[in-house]
Amino acid sequence: MKLLEGKVLIVTGGSRGIGRAIAVEAARHGADVLINYYRDNDAGYGRKTAIDEVVGEIEALGRRVVALEGNVADPQTGLRLVDAAVQAFGKVDVLAANAGICPFHAFLDIPLEDFRRTMEVNLHGAFYVTQAVARQMKAQGHGGAIVATSSISALVGGGQQAHYTPTKAGVHSLMQSCAVALGPYGIRCNSVMPGTIATDLNAEDLASPEKLAYMKGRVPLGRLGEPVDVANCVVFLASDLARYVNGAALLVDGGLFVNLQ
Repeated sequence: MKLLEGKVLIVTGGSRGIGRAIAVEAARHGADVLINYYRDNDAGYGRKTAIDEVVGEIEALGRRVVALEGNVADPQTGLRLVDAAVQAFGKVDVLAANAGICPFHAFLDIPLEDFRRTMEVNLHGAFYVTQAVARQMKAQGHGGAIVATSSISALVGGGQQAHYTPTKAGVHSLMQSCAVALGPYGIRCNSVMPGTIATDLNAEDLASPEKLAYMKGRVPLGRLGEPVDVANCVVFLASDLARYVNGAALLVDGGLFVNLQ
């Protein structure tokens, strides 16, 4: 069963990691996809860029796809994404507000610019894009689904993440408030809270075999998460199977949060 048959999905931060998996799994479930990405400059020596690869993968699934570069920290980016989706596909049914950064740094000497940039991309960006998409959904008059990528870090502290964890708590809170504000228009707003998912964001942090073994050992399922593990939950929350789920936060962590050992 294709859970998003005939739907149009916008995903931010969609060229890599969790965002890429969301884009591909949404397409696999029948959605046409607009992918937002930023500064994809990995091409070289004949290789495709990350965004070229994910676009090709979606096209191979028989779905339509548009890629649009832009920094979600710029309020105009959300407006551009909506305009491009409507122009290409005629509507917007789902937003996966996923774009985020996580530059690890000790609290006492976090550069002010790192703090500002993390706040602007993770929280401000989620706000701008959500607002732009919600306005379009309201105008369309048939509801919609917004799923934001928060994090287990919204619920726990991190000595190297004092500039990051508040943004993910903010994304979670944003979805709660939007669930109330947008529910009357049939727009459902939820978040996913990934635990430790192996992506580019944490590759350096997990490069140590000792650190990797420690992190796996904390997860009751005995492994780190994969981007598709999160993407499948986003697809569910975006689908009609979750039509009465609004204002929820879904932990996708293999049991990490509840393991106190």
